[in-house]
Amino acid sequence: MIARLNRPEKKNALSEDMLGLLRNALKSANDDAAIGCFVITGAGDAFCSGGDLGRRSAEDAALDPTPLERKLRLQNVTHKVALAVEEFEKPLIAAVNGAAVGAGMDLSLMCDMRFAGASARFAEAYIRVGLLPGNGGCYFLPRLVGPAKALELLWTGEFVLADEALRIGIVNRVFSDESLIEETMAFATRLADGPPLQLRDIKKLMYQSMKTDLRTSLESVASHMAVVQSTSDYKEAIQAYKEKRKPIFQGK
Repeated sequence: MIARLNRPEKKNALSEDMLGLLRNALKSANDDAAIGCFVITGAGDAFCSGGDLGRRSAEDAALDPTPLERKLRLQNVTHKVALAVEEFEKPLIAAVNGAAVGAGMDLSLMCDMRFAGASARFAEAYIRVGLLPGNGGCYFLPRLVGPAKALELLWTGEFVLADEALRIGIVNRVFSDESLIEETMAFATRLADGPPLQLRDIKKLMYQSMKTDLRTSLESVASHMAVVQSTSDYKEAIQAYKEKRKPIFQGK
């Protein structure tokens, strides 16, 4: 499945409505057995220019929200997308076309993998408008590039071009702009053709291992391994290997 941020006239700046639709799409896709992988990209020549600052400034001027109201708005709208991503059990890929700035960069960082077009560029630009990285940048970025490089990017708001993003670990692969979607969807299809339960468990175990010790991680792997070896998909994989054919998985 592919979801497009569709406000090209605003470089796909995120509105509250867009965030709500994205959150709902993730929840629906997570529950749909026919969807094996989810891809997020942007319409037009940008991935996402961040939050809709013009609209937000106008609303703030009209409503004059208190600090508590500002906090709750961030938690009840933007942060719910990050939490929906955390709860998404299937592979999630960002196909970054053009600029991914501020909240747009953070949205890409939330995904399991990032594929970039050659013209893609990334910036944690909050500092340029006197803000903090309020959409998870302080959490996601250091896990990819380390704390020192993350602080450099967060403090300066400098752009990182596609090849540099590949070198420092922000993106997994770089393709030509023309082939980005085709290549991303081919990879997504490859993943979606895999055994769904095993894909889900690998993702869960990998992220859990980043928050625990080796002994606990191995214990969890052993428990999950015992379960998957009793599945029909495991038996199908072994049989297909013996018969030298492509396995057909059913998520059972």
